[in-house]
Amino acid sequence: MIFVMLGTQDKSFKRLLDYVEQSKIQEEIIVQAGYTKFESDKMQIYDYLSSEQFDEFIKQADLIITHGGVGSIMSALKRGKKVIACARLEKYMEHQNDHQKQIIESFALEGYLLELNEHNSLDELYNRCIHFTPKKVKSNNKVFVEKLENYLEEVL
Repeated sequence: MIFVMLGTQDKSFKRLLDYVEQSKIQEEIIVQAGYTKFESDKMQIYDYLSSEQFDEFIKQADLIITHGGVGSIMSALKRGKKVIACARLEKYMEHQNDHQKQIIESFALEGYLLELNEHNSLDELYNRCIHFTPKKVKSNNKVFVEKLENYLEEVL
């Protein structure tokens, strides 16, 4: 199963659903669409999901296709999922700026995900996913907590 996450941004991201609709992917596709209105016989589309439903779809998914929100990307990577990410772009009025492009480029460069953009195709990336092993996410929380505790001991 493929889980497509468009986030909760108050702007449409129809472009990503067009990519999915036009792809040759034959798997079950579930979409959390947010404000994006889209009709499809290929995808099962929900406007919003409860956090329990959302987590269950991530858990069940073999592949996550998502926008470039850090929260969405990290929720998939922390569960060891393969991720294809596509940035919401300012020029299409999908966001106020192109920060998602920068986020996705950084994650892709480090080997965490595959980037879908205007220069490649979803089918190409879907086929690459067969042999793609994403880099594992390592939490830095323990180091951060230790540094914070040391700092607090010094100032208190």
